[in-house]
Amino acid sequence: MIRARNGKANKRVSSLYIQFGYNPKSPSPSRTINMIVFITGASAGFGAEMARTFVKNGHQVVICARRTDRLEALAAELGDAALPIELDVTDPASIANALAMLPQSWRQIDVLINNAGLALGTKPAHEAPLEDWETMIGTNCTGLVRLTRALLPAMVERGSGLVINLGSVAGHYPYPGGNVYGATKAFVEQFTLNLRADLVGTGVRATNLAPGLCGGTEFSNVRFKGDDAAAAKVYEGTTPLTAKDIAETAYWIATLPPHVNVNSIELMPTCQGFSPFNIKRS
Repeated sequence: MIRARNGKANKRVSSLYIQFGYNPKSPSPSRTINMIVFITGASAGFGAEMARTFVKNGHQVVICARRTDRLEALAAELGDAALPIELDVTDPASIANALAMLPQSWRQIDVLINNAGLALGTKPAHEAPLEDWETMIGTNCTGLVRLTRALLPAMVERGSGLVINLGSVAGHYPYPGGNVYGATKAFVEQFTLNLRADLVGTGVRATNLAPGLCGGTEFSNVRFKGDDAAAAKVYEGTTPLTAKDIAETAYWIATLPPHVNVNSIELMPTCQGFSPFNIKRS
């Protein structure tokens, strides 16, 4: 387990990979497998299943999260093809140190999957705790932007690479109680599309992967802050998407021919659809 130190960073994230010794110009040794994939939020759910999918197909994965016990268990399952690194995406110094600690043979990141993210609460905006909003923005937006900015220059210099950002249908379709969570995912979608605008002609691709109702993960347990009964009720009587569905979609995106870019892809289970406008009548 590689553990990243915590603390405040004094430099811009755009220069962190240089400041801490992450040099995109350093030659990489010959690799017998196709890709090195850097996955955040890999301790459970989508991230863990993505790691399994890429390793099963012969690739290396850098699995990153805060919960080191979960990472160690996943690394033991996946073997030498997985490199576990402690990482808090909300901490600039943690990002910088995690990248600096990568062994030389793991530094040429071919695919960045910004999977770390969360939803907290379902209260209306005038009742929601401000600290929940700040946590969602810090993780879903700021952390994603920092890590993307740290790894993107090396991809552009090489003329290849892929950034997959985990969005949500909540970023496109509003619903009561979705307030800041939906807003963070709308940011992820627009940031990804603006990356595409900036990266035209560089050979670097970017995709917004936006799932709908997805069960079998900790998403709702986290959202309801440990109320497992409330979390279970979200999926009652449904056949939701699974983490494996999302992992297979990410793998498909990553293995398309290099001239093909999926700008945005939205997935829902067949039991989920759209509702009419909410009208309050007197």
